[in-house]
Order: sequence, then C-alpha cells, then structure tokens
Amino acid sequence: MIDESAATRVEAPAPRTGGRTAMTAVGLTTVLLGGTLASAAVGAYPLDVPGILSSVAHHWGLGGEPLPDYGEEVLWSIRLARVALAVLVGASLAAAGALMQGMFANPLAEPGVIGVSSGAAAGAVAAISLGLTAFGAWTLPVAAFAGGLATVAVVYAASRSGGRTETVTLILTGVAVNAFAGALIGVFVFTADVAAVNEIVFWQMGSLAQATWTKVLAVLPFALAGLAVAPLYARRLDLLTLGEKPARHLGVDVERMRIVLIAAVAVLTAAAVAVSGVIGFVGLVVPHLVRMWTGPGHRSLLPLSILGGAAVLVWADLAARTAAAPAEAPLGVLTALVGSPFFFWLLRRTRRQSGGWG
Repeated sequence: MIDESAATRVEAPAPRTGGRTAMTAVGLTTVLLGGTLASAAVGAYPLDVPGILSSVAHHWGLGGEPLPDYGEEVLWSIRLARVALAVLVGASLAAAGALMQGMFANPLAEPGVIGVSSGAAAGAVAAISLGLTAFGAWTLPVAAFAGGLATVAVVYAASRSGGRTETVTLILTGVAVNAFAGALIGVFVFTADVAAVNEIVFWQMGSLAQATWTKVLAVLPFALAGLAVAPLYARRLDLLTLGEKPARHLGVDVERMRIVLIAAVAVLTAAAVAVSGVIGFVGLVVPHLVRMWTGPGHRSLLPLSILGGAAVLVWADLAARTAAAPAEAPLGVLTALVGSPFFFWLLRRTRRQSGGWG
C-alpha cells in the first residue's frame, strides 16, 4: 500500500508552467537558429548572412541564388554538416542526461554513470592503439559505439539480481566498470606509439572538426530512435520521482522502463561519442538548467533539454573553432572548462536558496 502523503502528491495538480515552457521553447529555438547562422557565416572563409539565406532558399527551390566562388562548397559541405552534427550530438547527450537524472531521481546523474562514455572511449582507444582498420575510415566510430553498448550491457547484467536491478547497485557497478575502462585506456596509451598517443589524446578531448554529411547520416537513425523513445516515458518518470515502490503501485513497470531507458541512453551516448569523442557536461548541465527554469515535469523537461543541448553545442563548437583561431580548441575541453565552474555555481546557489535539491 502507498502512504496517504504519496497519494496526495500524485493527485495534486501540477503547477501551470505552460507559458514559461512555450517561452523557453521559443527562446531556445531562436538561440539555436542564431547559432546556426553564426556558425555558417564565421570562419576562415567568411560568408554573409543574406547570401547564406539566399543559398538555402535556392537549395529548397524557393528562389534565391547560390553563393559565388567556393561559398557553396564551404557552406554546404563543411559548415552546415558540422552544425548538423553538433545538433545531433548535443541533443543526444542532453536527452541521455535528462533520462538518467529522471531514472535515478537525481539531478547529478549523467550518461557516464553507467559506463557508456568510458566504454566508448575504451573501444576507440583500443582501435587506435592496435591499429585496427577492419571497417576502413569507420573503424574508430564502430569501435567506440560497440564499446559503449558492450559496457552498458555488462553493467546491467552485473547489477541484475532476482529479475530486478537496484539503483544503488547499478550506480556502484557503473563506478567499478568506469574504473576498469579507465585502466584499459591507460594500458593502451602506455603500449601505443607516439602517433597513436597523439590521436588518442585528440579524440579524448572531443571535436567536431572531422564532421561530414556521411557521419551525420550515420548517427541520425540512432539519435532519432533514442530521441523518439524519451518523451514516451515522461509521465512514468514523473511517477518514479515518488520512489520505486509507489511507482509500481501506480502501475509503472519500473524494471521494464529501466531496461528501455538504459538502452536509449546507451544508444544516444554511444552514437554521439563515436562521432565526436568525449564531450562532457552537456548531459549534466543542460537538463538541470531546464529543470530550474521550467520545473521537474518530464513532459516539458525532455523536449526542452533536447533543444537546449543542440543550441549549447552549436554555440560551443563555434567558440571552439574561433576562440583560438587559426587553431581549434578541443570541444570537450571547452565544455568542461565552462561547464564545471558554472555547475559548481549552480550547486552552491541551489543549496543556499533551498537547502538542497528539492
């Protein structure tokens, strides 16, 4: 039986945040579109915004004219491919973070908790160190994707007992597997030659410098599958915040939901890491910011996190390739440098105002 207070919390009407949610969605969409135009325009070969819009209209059969000289090639083959990949990676990481935080009822959770990021990194590092070429240019992404999924499978299998998985056991197993994956990475780095070590270091720092439309199309089905699953569990994630037992009494198949969501998180994160390297803090900070602004309801939290993650990574990538021009700063390093102190400030602010996470 569930206690009366829990039942009261379930039946209590949720605060009306529709206006704020709509305003946030419009704001994030504007930020994303602004970042797209800025990323398309800024670079070693500058393009003007009217010319970009004219080229887009031309490609969509709405009139307009193509850009002169090398403008079309720069815009469509390089910059817009990079923007599209940033959108997919940012949206995937933010959605995975929001799902993890909802599944564990903890705003400090993120995809790395269940080992998917470290597993993907271990797979990629192994491919680089061993000089694997089985899939040609796709060997590294395939190894990273397989490593991420394999790690999550191991974590889930090891933490399952009696037909169920407990949150604490899952987290502790993830910590152990993360440590093991980190040790494997260390072994591969130790045995690799200088060229391989340089490639490993560059990949682990995260970058979208190698973005192509082929990579966009490769990650697209995995990203769409994970992003389509996430909103379907919004109500059940809201009920899970009451605790596993109350959620079960209210009709939520917690174990089945956990399996589906862990699979979704694994696919989203492994696909993102496979094409971009390790990019931290997007999955941790973005859902938390959205939650602070619009509230904890997952019906709005999940889609706004997806939109926010895409916008944040588009602007972060623009900063990474322009802040130290003509060199390019590692994207993962930039997100960590900005995200970690910013999140620390949010942590201090939240605890100071409410005495905890609430």
